Amino acid sequence: MDLKLKDKVVVVTGAAGIKGSIGETIVQTLADEGAIPVIVCRNDRGYGYEKELQERGINAIFVKTDLSDANQIEMAAKKIGDTYGRIDALINNVGVNDGAGLDASIADFMYSLKLNMVSFFAMTKFCLPYIKKAKGNILNIGSKVALTGQGGTSGYAASKGGVLGLTREWAVDLIKDGIRSNAIVIAESWTPAYDNWIKTLENGEEKLQAIVKKIPLENRMTSPQEIADTCLFVISEKSSHTTGQFITIDGGYVHLDRALLTE
Repeated sequence: MDLKLKDKVVVVTGAAGIKGSIGETIVQTLADEGAIPVIVCRNDRGYGYEKELQERGINAIFVKTDLSDANQIEMAAKKIGDTYGRIDALINNVGVNDGAGLDASIADFMYSLKLNMVSFFAMTKFCLPYIKKAKGNILNIGSKVALTGQGGTSGYAASKGGVLGLTREWAVDLIKDGIRSNAIVIAESWTPAYDNWIKTLENGEEKLQAIVKKIPLENRMTSPQEIADTCLFVISEKSSHTTGQFITIDGGYVHLDRALLTE
């Protein structure tokens, strides 16, 4: 299926993660579709990804940005606007489940909000003139933690709950401009970060198997590629009448009947 993303300028935040991370996979999938990915992230790994993409003949750039700093986000948006003149889609992807729970300091809680939610607001605010110019759209990457809770991660849970609220608020705000706003909700996805977390646990393999057994569809985790494929479909013209939606990619983990888990 041709998603008609060729030469579309798509900004992806938090996209300089380890190879195989969700953001990096989105960027590579965009490149495969002929789009122009713009990586906005604080990790210097982005320079290597920029070089790889440019060597493929793709007019991509990396804009090093601390996404907890609104001033840096404003400068990043200006650089993107000056370079391309438009933004066809903004994918707010940055997210760190940082464990800022009830025992955390207020400063740590506020930092979690800044990185995991305020960055979404700031990126959207400062990129909006260029999104309007292209009549583009916004896609926020959310988490099941916003819907289910997790324990020990108040900052992340509050942030991701706020991201879902912002998704619908922006769908209302921008409907007059023909700009769509949607969210992807992710549950258990086998990313490098997830793998690293499992390896820190004394009973990691046992914990992993317990989680996988609770995923109704095929008893497996969602792959980053499956998430990326859905993201591209949602930002494309093929989803031209979809706005204000939360699209859950989780093999039925959050919403399906618990009776499916009976062994």
